[in-house]
Amino acid sequence: ELFKDKKLQVLIDSALRNNTDLLTAQLKVSEAEATLKTSRLAFLPSLSLGRQGELSSFDGAKPVKTYNLDGSASWELDVFGKLRNANEQAAAAFQKSYAYKDAVQTKLIASVADGYYYLLLLDEELAITEQTVETWQENVKTMNALKAAGETTQAAVSQSEASLYNTQASVVSLKQQIQKQENSLSTLLGLEPQSIIRGTMAEQEFPAELSAGVPLQMINRRPDVLEAEYALKQAFYGINAARSAFYPSLVLSGSAGWTNSSGMAIINPGKLLLTAIGSLSQPIFNNGKNVEQLKIAKAQQEEAMLAYKQKILDAGADVNNALTQWQSAQKKYELDTEQVKSLQSAVRSTSLLMQHGTVNYLEVITAKQTLLQAQISLITDRYDEISGVINLFHALGGGANGTD
Repeated sequence: ELFKDKKLQVLIDSALRNNTDLLTAQLKVSEAEATLKTSRLAFLPSLSLGRQGELSSFDGAKPVKTYNLDGSASWELDVFGKLRNANEQAAAAFQKSYAYKDAVQTKLIASVADGYYYLLLLDEELAITEQTVETWQENVKTMNALKAAGETTQAAVSQSEASLYNTQASVVSLKQQIQKQENSLSTLLGLEPQSIIRGTMAEQEFPAELSAGVPLQMINRRPDVLEAEYALKQAFYGINAARSAFYPSLVLSGSAGWTNSSGMAIINPGKLLLTAIGSLSQPIFNNGKNVEQLKIAKAQQEEAMLAYKQKILDAGADVNNALTQWQSAQKKYELDTEQVKSLQSAVRSTSLLMQHGTVNYLEVITAKQTLLQAQISLITDRYDEISGVINLFHALGGGANGTD
């Protein structure tokens, strides 16, 4: 909805499929989900089955075959919330990993968009600089003609040539920057270095106005803020789990077995053994360790609380900075647009005056050069304006799937 350039949308889709950082974050979500499922399985009893056979003979007698088949089960009752807190802690870790994945995805989309628009900026700067080269080439020809007519000096000709060489070097530098930017963008897309298919800066469309007021709940849904919130939740249940270690564990266990030790076949059991035991274990000697573990958990919760508060502050500052950048760039773009119009008028005026012999050709060249520089500033302002929109998109957590 925000990035309407079809070519950019194709690049973003490619990044969402191939970017290694995002794929790694998705794997972390899978890991946390598996950990959560493991934690939930702790509420179920554990079952085991054992089989044993024995062949024995004494003093050359006929061998005796003995078979044993036994099964056992144990079930820890969550009387004091030990398993429940561990499960809630694992659930918070899963939610945190999902929020982290969304944060990576949001940053990835913003980075691809910013890299794309920076590439468009470089394209515009290259086009303007190449126009500047043409202007200086024309100037060098004119200065050589004036020197031949005795109206200027070799120093003036050399100065014009130096300006031409400097501008040509800028063209080479810009082409190198474009190549590097294409390579960087290809890396984000998870592709080998290649040429990026793109549009032009003039084709880009963005909202003319942005709201200066942002509801707090929008910041609260920012992925990195959610990640900090779930880290706090995880630390909270970590304290509860540490407290649960002080309480005894109640485990019910039982076993059943079949044996033919009375000489009968296994299909006709000679004996049936059944046992059922309930055990209550109370930690005594490791109490000192449990106390220190509780202190660690409390400290980790305080750290998570401070991190969450700081993340809220950072989010608010990011939104404010993005809005300020967008507003300032928009104002500068308006002013520089007027400057370009004035300089275009100056170029036309000096050209007419030169035709009537009022001004010399050097003044026309100077006016054209000033106009080209102003046009570069105008393109930079446009990029800054777009960058402000991208930063606001990122600051509000745009592009994330959202986590309830």
